[in-house]
Amino acid sequence: MRHGTPLGRVRGLGSAKQGTQHWWHQRLTAAANLFLTLWFLFAIAQAPGYDFDSIRLWMSSAWVAMPLVLLIVSVFYHFRIGLQVVIEDYQHGESRVLLMILLNFFTFATAAVAIVSILKIAFTGVPK
Repeated sequence: MRHGTPLGRVRGLGSAKQGTQHWWHQRLTAAANLFLTLWFLFAIAQAPGYDFDSIRLWMSSAWVAMPLVLLIVSVFYHFRIGLQVVIEDYQHGESRVLLMILLNFFTFATAAVAIVSILKIAFTGVPK
C-alpha cells in the first residue's frame, strides 16, 4: 500500500528518512548539556576565587579543560540543530540554502574560537 498522492510521489515529496536521527541528536545533546552545565555550575561555585588568575589556574587543569570543551561542542551542536529546524520549517525558497550555509559557518567559527581559547589556557598554564 502506497501513501500520498500520485503527484506527491512524482515530485518526491515526503519523508527524507532523517527525522529520527535528527530527533535523537537533539535529545542526546540536550541531556549532555544538562549534565555538563550542572558540572560547570558546581565546579565554578567551588572555585577558591573569581579573579582572573584564579579562574585561569582553575582552567589550566585537564580535568576542567576537557569537560569545558565537551560543553562547548555539545552546546553549539545543539544550537545548530535547533536553528536548522527553525530555518527548514519557516524559511522557503533560495534564502533557505544561504541561511543554512551562514548558520554552519557561524556555529563552526564561534565554537572553534571558544575551543581554541580553552585549549590555549589549558596548555599554557599560569605564568609564575
